[in-house]
Amino acid sequence: MNRSVKRLLFWTPRILCMLFAAFTSMFALDVFGEGYSFWNTILALLMHLVPVFFLILILVLSWRWAWVGGIVFPSLGVLYIVMAWHRFPWSVYAIIAGPLFLLGILFWINWIYRAELKANA
Repeated sequence: MNRSVKRLLFWTPRILCMLFAAFTSMFALDVFGEGYSFWNTILALLMHLVPVFFLILILVLSWRWAWVGGIVFPSLGVLYIVMAWHRFPWSVYAIIAGPLFLLGILFWINWIYRAELKANA
């Protein structure tokens, strides 16, 4: 495995997770149109960002131990599908759970090739 493939395999799940966290954080912006007072808006924003904080926590753990991401991200995808079943069209499940499954697969591959990725890094 050459150096550029190793770098791509290492950085792709991490960057995609950051992008997915940024994407999911956009759903919290709806609190600004609710007409809350300043402090209630801040509280509502923080409550809406709890899933994003959880994604960032899992990313931090997965950065060091890729197997954590390989297990937790697909589990979150399954959890989302189970909790939201029959509430949305299938495209919503693909948009939310799909990246979680992809992240899990990429972190799992990252964990499998961890020895090669650390050599000559």
